[in-house]
Amino acid sequence: MTRHVKESFSNGGGPAPIPGPAAPAPAPAPAALAAKVRTLAPSMTRSMQRVAEAVAGDPAGCAALTVTGLAELTGTSEATVVRTARLLGYPGYRDLRLALAGLAAQQQSGRAPSVTADITVDDPIADVVAKLAHDEQQTLADTAAGLDTIQLGAAVTALAAARRTDIYGVGASGLVAQDLAQKLLRIGLIAHAHSDPHLAVTNAVQLRPGDVAIAITHSGSTGDVIEPLRVAFDRGATTVAITGRPDGPVAGYADHVLTTSTARESELRPAAMSSRTSQLLVVDCLFTGVTQRTYEKAAPALSASYEALAHRHSPRTR
Repeated sequence: MTRHVKESFSNGGGPAPIPGPAAPAPAPAPAALAAKVRTLAPSMTRSMQRVAEAVAGDPAGCAALTVTGLAELTGTSEATVVRTARLLGYPGYRDLRLALAGLAAQQQSGRAPSVTADITVDDPIADVVAKLAHDEQQTLADTAAGLDTIQLGAAVTALAAARRTDIYGVGASGLVAQDLAQKLLRIGLIAHAHSDPHLAVTNAVQLRPGDVAIAITHSGSTGDVIEPLRVAFDRGATTVAITGRPDGPVAGYADHVLTTSTARESELRPAAMSSRTSQLLVVDCLFTGVTQRTYEKAAPALSASYEALAHRHSPRTR
């Protein structure tokens, strides 16, 4: 069956659906709204960013506004407000207002976390620990809230049945790729991580239907990762993108898109730190799901690997 590259949806659409009967995607839960804003704001137009920042900063106040009122507040147009709502995953502005009301209720109950200040060069180390811990927790919560479990389940199904899995990533994402490959190997699956772009493409050429290729790229536009994924896609392998930019070019060659979230980047906290945290959560979800699906084979394989390595973790005797 011929497969076609998906169109970019930076114009306000959502991730391309999983092949099968069409069904409307559920609107994000209120808890996922702030995470969606943090994830998608960098790819929005400046006018859409103003709308997104307004609803995330004052959900209670914006929930009381009509579409015209919010447009006037942000100095934009009604069309921009509607486009922003749709990009955030809501069918229309009415659905966004309902989510804003729910988010405001959560904040009033004390469940919503506060935002910490950026780390500065003068911060005591105790403050650095506290701020980093808070940001890591927020990143994980945002990723969990925004992760599409339907896409995740489909990726798990493909991995559990795969003849072979190739994983592409460079830099910090390359470390995450290695982590996933190691985990899959320990439960008896054939998996390889590739950070060298030439080797990645060479291996991708050998893939076929029944295999899986996974691209890990926070920006969604890393050419060294997109190229092997495109080759794998053209060869008929099931393709998965783990990215912080679901509207990026990598999504055009992905059957399943798993979106990660990140904490705010700063001078002392580069994007690679927060993106790695959210990517590792997605990787752990994939691994755990595959282990559940293949438990009868996975459990003995895990036991065998533990036993094979046990002597390396015991005190040596002379």
